[in-house]
Amino acid sequence: MTFKSRAKARTTASGKVIYYQRRNLRDPSMTPGARISAAIEILNTMADGVPAEQALTRWARGSRYAGSKDRAAVRDHVFDVLRQRRLAAHLGAGETGRALMIGVLRAQGVDLGPLFNGQGHAPLPLSEDEATVVDAPSDPAVLWNLPDWIIPLFQASLGARADTVAQVLQSRAPISVRVNTAQASVANVTQALAEAGIETRANDLCETALTVTAGERKLRNSDSYLHGDVELQDAASQAVVAALPAGTRMLDYCAGGGGKALAMAARRDVSVFAHDIDPRRMIDLPARAERAGATVKQLETDALEGAAPYDVVLCDAPCSGSGSWRRSPEGKWTFTASRLEELTHIQDKILDHAATLTAETGTLAYATCSVLQSENEDRAAAFVARNSGWKQVFSQRFEVDSQGDGFFTAHFQRV
Repeated sequence: MTFKSRAKARTTASGKVIYYQRRNLRDPSMTPGARISAAIEILNTMADGVPAEQALTRWARGSRYAGSKDRAAVRDHVFDVLRQRRLAAHLGAGETGRALMIGVLRAQGVDLGPLFNGQGHAPLPLSEDEATVVDAPSDPAVLWNLPDWIIPLFQASLGARADTVAQVLQSRAPISVRVNTAQASVANVTQALAEAGIETRANDLCETALTVTAGERKLRNSDSYLHGDVELQDAASQAVVAALPAGTRMLDYCAGGGGKALAMAARRDVSVFAHDIDPRRMIDLPARAERAGATVKQLETDALEGAAPYDVVLCDAPCSGSGSWRRSPEGKWTFTASRLEELTHIQDKILDHAATLTAETGTLAYATCSVLQSENEDRAAAFVARNSGWKQVFSQRFEVDSQGDGFFTAHFQRV
């Protein structure tokens, strides 16, 4: 039995009245229009201050009829809006979920008529005002889809590349895997993935990196992934680890999920340690290490000094994440100037403490997935200025492009 959709209204926490269509959960079909309605519903939930991932999870739990392709398509719609929120609001002439979806689809050159037709679970047809196409924007903040306050920082940090980086951050990020060369060769993994219907290409940033060009949704169920021959990891992130010098004892000081620690452990004759100020972030690391045939010893903060010194200490410090805003676009709208200032102090403290854990002839490495100079070159220079016994011996920026995310890394050694 089919039930008709009905227009509903609700008031957000800010007092705005939002009109939307409530879909009947008994109808399992999800047409392209129904997926648009679902994205509108999720965006309206986010208007009440609910984070994107939480809003998506709520919708998925209440929409058991939605298949994996439906959920992926809805997620793509929501994240497309987050990447281009200011442009979407301009072209859709509003901030509601419906206006944002109209705007982002216009930006993509999509014909709105077949999607907004009110049939089944599709959104209601466009009103006369909604059907009026506004003029193209000229405001750099709208074109760059960035908060006003951060645009001068982009310009100062990136110079002539600022516009290009801002535009690339509005696109979807590439999906890359790291080949676990401790278990398999790049050639063999490439072939195995191809046989599983997963197409890849070599990535110029790192010899262990493969960029997935087709079949990415098959990856987590592939033998290569289940047997630990590959791990999902951005190519620039892999390149940061590949640039580290050799060492028999290596510490991933800000390990997070442990991706870089696992990349370290793929080297021969090395003992790898992982630490994070919040050990809960490493909860999946033991299972991932077992799958990869690797050994990574996790250390609590109070155990770091007892296990020191380390030949190489990598500090992938907490940062703005501006180099990876394609993957987490919500971050650029919630990031603030005060948070940036707070982060630079945290980054300085991390480097100063990690220096005490580094062996006399060892290497201290710093990294961020940021494009901002204040988190990158400025922090490296500040460390050397505070610590006269250290010198910078290496630095590299990785651009935000079709190969990978934006990263920065610098190495320090004692004078």
